[in-house]
Amino acid sequence: MNLAISNHPDSRPGSGNVPGHLMTVAAAARIIQSGRGVSIAGDEAALRQLPKGFWIGGTIPYFMSEDGGLCSRELVFVNELPAASGAPDLCTYDERSIEGVCNDAPDNGFTVLIVPAFSEVHQRFAKDAPEFDNMYLQPLVGWVAGIHLDDLSSDKVSPKVVFGPTGEFHDNLAVAMHVAIDGDKAAGIEIINLFQPGNGPVIRFPESGLSATEVDIDGVSTNLANYLHSSGADTRLPLVADYCGAYINVSFQNVNATTGEVTFYAPVYAGQAYRLAGAIPPYAEAFAQQVPHDDGEIAFCCNCILNYLYGELEGKKTDRMHGPITFGEIAYQLVNQTMVYLRVS
Repeated sequence: MNLAISNHPDSRPGSGNVPGHLMTVAAAARIIQSGRGVSIAGDEAALRQLPKGFWIGGTIPYFMSEDGGLCSRELVFVNELPAASGAPDLCTYDERSIEGVCNDAPDNGFTVLIVPAFSEVHQRFAKDAPEFDNMYLQPLVGWVAGIHLDDLSSDKVSPKVVFGPTGEFHDNLAVAMHVAIDGDKAAGIEIINLFQPGNGPVIRFPESGLSATEVDIDGVSTNLANYLHSSGADTRLPLVADYCGAYINVSFQNVNATTGEVTFYAPVYAGQAYRLAGAIPPYAEAFAQQVPHDDGEIAFCCNCILNYLYGELEGKKTDRMHGPITFGEIAYQLVNQTMVYLRVS
């Protein structure tokens, strides 16, 4: 399935640097009704109050705002398009058509992709995105929609995305906004990863995937769950690997000492060398040190729910980085415990 809506006549934004903002549903509705293309994050109940229009969205009630990290079921976060962008194309993708998301990207621009957590399209993207056609040719950013943590045990609430033109909510489709920008501009993805490999042993996986049992630890076949338990590893710290010069995290979802299985929020890849991350300074301070302090335009930003929880970011500011706090971040491929942002220069 691939539903596309193209070139809305009134979707070009006004001039100037217009960052995303946390706002009331009424304020977001006025922006939608103006015809400008936007992406929106918010609790499902809040998103259901918004009118149909030229927008995409995803469910999450956690945010980085001007006032610091917070949880709100009433407010929504609205990302308008950069001033240098043209009218975007909006699309939906299922677990089969998602492999073509990069084929739909503009020649010069970027794509914002929102994927519902725990869905088949989420699993497909997590495992196979690095092999998709034309991956890495144009910036692909985005996030994994989630729910309030108190609702995780409920079978009545699920992460969803919204396709604004129809007003439909989906828990099994991804939504995307493909945005062309002016020829004299360029979009680029940046990440802020606070973690680096620690001094522990090298861990290699025999198979790629989102779970593991037996692994190679410094050349010895070992059950990973038993190793983590016996070594007293802090699983709030992720596994870290060097992917072509960039440190990429794989966060732990669950360690089951009974079954010996470990599950992850992002895939591990066979043969890749991983180490448990070393300790870091306080999160808020560490983010503040790495946020760019020039006047370049930040067109999009998101951060990980694990950073929010483990770093106790509620009420703490992350400089000028504002956006949803998510169940996964997209910087071409799925990443974890990472702040992702898009710059247009």
